[in-house]
Amino acid sequence: MALHDDTPSNGALSNGTLSEDRHHDGTPSHGAVGMTDCKAAFFDIDGTLTSFVTHVIPDSTIEAIHRLQAKGIKTFICSGRAPSHMTVVLDMMPVHFDGIVALNGQYCFDDNGFLEKEALLPEDITTITRWLDEHPDVVANYCEKDYVYFNQVTEAMRRTWRQLGKTAPKVNIDDPHERALKYETFQISPYISLDDEREICSLCRNVTGVRWHPDFTDLIPADGGKPVGMRRFMDHYGWTRDQVVAFGDGGNDATMLEFAGLGVAMGNATEPAKAAADYITDDVDHDGIMNALVRFGIL
Repeated sequence: MALHDDTPSNGALSNGTLSEDRHHDGTPSHGAVGMTDCKAAFFDIDGTLTSFVTHVIPDSTIEAIHRLQAKGIKTFICSGRAPSHMTVVLDMMPVHFDGIVALNGQYCFDDNGFLEKEALLPEDITTITRWLDEHPDVVANYCEKDYVYFNQVTEAMRRTWRQLGKTAPKVNIDDPHERALKYETFQISPYISLDDEREICSLCRNVTGVRWHPDFTDLIPADGGKPVGMRRFMDHYGWTRDQVVAFGDGGNDATMLEFAGLGVAMGNATEPAKAAADYITDDVDHDGIMNALVRFGIL
């Protein structure tokens, strides 16, 4: 069960340590008893590092990341964005992250040559594109590593982009029939309902949908996701789950927050993210990241 402010419960104790029984459904945790040996922190971008209100990263968040790094704790981006769509945000931050988990865990890399990835199966790309052909009014976003494009532009898509403000990436329009099977495609994000999402996934061999926004879903390999991306770096460094903290706010962060030794949902988070978290901190505009790190003794 998640907490808010300093109220103790079975998810976290008032002295900042985690209890054994921390899951919101009452099942035993994976053994996390505290963050006294924190090795890494993973951060979502939109709604976690950046504000949907001000479209900037709070100064307290930048200070918190610098203080983590000064303590030898490695810091990572863990986002649904493609690498090429992160630059507009990362250029706003005087911070160098130790690694990037991009595309909801499907493309993981650092500056030292580490690279692990998983693209959508060609047959699933064909199935999704055929479904879109049969629903010509649906807009969808196709994500490669270095290039992201829409099949068309609609008002729903424009509304989403306006919510991102100055952190919104450039919009490209292209033909998926020409590109999607020629280049590695890691994620396809159509603006569809939950029922349509279920239909598409049922037609595919290895696809699931994750959402950070109610208007669209990110279709990724069913055996992927943010925890898989986190695990890639954890295996690389030899860390356990109990040595990792994660911050998020969207539905696509829920599995990440449940997987981490300490999963922290922002105060502005969606209900799925809050339900999956060990702790609900303040919102992004009220020093949520810094407050949680201090509360649990990581800083």
